[in-house]
Amino acid sequence: MNRFETMLVEEIPALRRYARVLCGNVTEADDLVQESLLRAVSRRRLWISHRGMRPWLFTILHNLFVSAVRRGARSPMADMPKQIEETAVSDEDPAELCTLSDFENALHRLTPEQREVLVLVGLEQMSYKQVGKIIGVPVGTVMSRLSRARSYLKNSLEGEINVTRFERVK
Repeated sequence: MNRFETMLVEEIPALRRYARVLCGNVTEADDLVQESLLRAVSRRRLWISHRGMRPWLFTILHNLFVSAVRRGARSPMADMPKQIEETAVSDEDPAELCTLSDFENALHRLTPEQREVLVLVGLEQMSYKQVGKIIGVPVGTVMSRLSRARSYLKNSLEGEINVTRFERVK
């Protein structure tokens, strides 16, 4: 394998996590990752090595997802996964399962935009600038969405949640 292919393969787990957040179901997420990898390989000449593989791949994946949603081929977060995979929580400790369940429920109640930013910054360790480029919004919007997501999760897990949802204003 050459350098490009090696770097591409190393990013597949991160792409799968991000796709699952966007799609909400494993099958659609895997299809989206496959589409993204095919697009990346076919447009390999557009990759600029000093900017990093991950942001480039995440941008491709995000744009494919948004295009599919606009076409009606995918619905954002159709089915939130029933379990969070690859977790270190033991099935034998009910208190831990309750906490995981509470977190999963709170995560599901976030807007798709907030959930996406939370995962990219918190789980994928991307900078605000990288996230902004990937999803096509200014850094201030990334920071605002992240702040709201963290605040909502914190309040939800502490039992202080207000269930009022705000509609998106265009």
